[in-house]
Amino acid sequence: MRSTSGEPDGRSADDRTTRARIRDAAIARFAREGIAATSVRAVAADAGVAPSHVVHYFRSKAGLRAACDEHVAALLRELQDEAVDAGLQLDPLAGARRTLSGTPVLAYLARTLVEPSPESDALVDQLVADSVRYVKGLEAAGLVRASDHERMRAVLLTFWSLGSLALHRQLERLTGVDMTDPEAHPEALADYAGATLELFGPGLLTPALAQRLQHLFAVPPDGGTAGPHPTGEPT
Repeated sequence: MRSTSGEPDGRSADDRTTRARIRDAAIARFAREGIAATSVRAVAADAGVAPSHVVHYFRSKAGLRAACDEHVAALLRELQDEAVDAGLQLDPLAGARRTLSGTPVLAYLARTLVEPSPESDALVDQLVADSVRYVKGLEAAGLVRASDHERMRAVLLTFWSLGSLALHRQLERLTGVDMTDPEAHPEALADYAGATLELFGPGLLTPALAQRLQHLFAVPPDGGTAGPHPTGEPT
């Protein structure tokens, strides 16, 4: 996995730099408690360093938050690039497991974007710009249809995603799907994905990708859990 800081980005405290440990601890703490309720001292304690280390690497809590936003956006771009490269072999859940493992990106977005601030605005602007780039890549790969409203489509797709995160507790109450952990309830996810494909399939996806995703999220007739067959083919 790439790191936005140019430093090694590992899965344990032993093989990450101090800067990366602090950043990752902040992402987890911000995801749990939000930006306003989180102190530099709390992040330092989670990372196992003195508060002066946070100031040394990030100057302030605002600088730390900016680094977290940058890293989260970079992880999402990496996931998007993998999706474009995969083409019709796209498996979005498997991709998310690889790229986001150990980093509560979805919970971070769900918690931080509901706190109005210039920083939240800047992050949303970045996510929209990344969405424009992503959809162009999918279009070039023959996975989505062309649009006369390229940027507006990207804005709406972004807000569909972010809105489901911001209201994830209500969405879970009504559908059984927790968008901060979509795989927690596979059968509910299959129903959610089916309805989403009904809405988006005809206007956005090419028939080939729509069919691929329908197979991917289908609940097997034997009552097993939804999800891709080990070969990636329909069960």
